[in-house]
Amino acid sequence: MWEAELQRRCDRNRKRSKRRAIYCPVHSCYIDSVSQKYQIFADQPSQLQQRGMSRRNALMLVASQTAVPIEGEWLEAFWCEQCQQTKWYYIQKSGDRTYEISLAPQELWQQVTGVTHPHGNPSVGEFTRRQSKLISYNSIKDFEFVS
Repeated sequence: MWEAELQRRCDRNRKRSKRRAIYCPVHSCYIDSVSQKYQIFADQPSQLQQRGMSRRNALMLVASQTAVPIEGEWLEAFWCEQCQQTKWYYIQKSGDRTYEISLAPQELWQQVTGVTHPHGNPSVGEFTRRQSKLISYNSIKDFEFVS
């Protein structure tokens, strides 16, 4: 009788949500998430076609919506204890609690909303970038007045 009660209690505990099984591609150890998930969006029909959608359906969907959310794919930052660093990864959910993970490729940053580009905005000039990091009011020294 005691064993039956213990078995029922164990079965109840197994229904809790489990930790995502995402491991470092270098060391194969569990890595901890240090950011939220940033969903990927498609804004061109070719991006949907690469994921198996027909050309016609992809064209119609992009024409009706400016950006189409891609299910089961996102960018997320993880900390690896072995590497001792944080890296951004492209995550693809391949099944129930199984994921494919790779370093986030450069072109995916344009398909994500709400995340800061890791190398800064490429359209911002070096002068503007440097000025935005200055804390003091002495930045006027960077301007040379010609008389």
